[in-house]
Amino acid sequence: MEVGQMRRQWVDYTKSLFIEGFLDGQFLQLQQLQDDNNPDFVVEVVSLFFEDSERLLKDLTFALDQNAVDFKKVDAHVHQLKGSSSSIGAQRVKNACIAFRNFCEEQNTDACLRCLQQVKQEYCLVKNKLETLFRLEQQIVAAGGSIPMTELGF
Repeated sequence: MEVGQMRRQWVDYTKSLFIEGFLDGQFLQLQQLQDDNNPDFVVEVVSLFFEDSERLLKDLTFALDQNAVDFKKVDAHVHQLKGSSSSIGAQRVKNACIAFRNFCEEQNTDACLRCLQQVKQEYCLVKNKLETLFRLEQQIVAAGGSIPMTELGF
């Protein structure tokens, strides 16, 4: 596949992530911080998000599995996950966390467990989508092209 075609594929794929609500404008701001001096900035920040999220999801699973659920602890984990997902623009994860926090306030264990499954599902989806996006970027760069940041036009 030639570079121009890969770049068009990247633009279409990226637009779909915004249209489907996986990403929001914060992700665009993150991309704008990337430059020639730090070409892997977005991948590095998102990789940290993946590591943090997986740790927090394990902590949440453990906390909700206790006989006496500490809802303050659960809420603190959800709050942290909401903040990190918001900082990279993972909109659907952030929105699932907002609903989750409401059930923490109500101390509703069953609803919290359902929300945890929803957050895990949204996290897995956005992780797969971003990994695909980064693979497309690697293919473009390997073919001698550059990532078409300015062509998104939102």
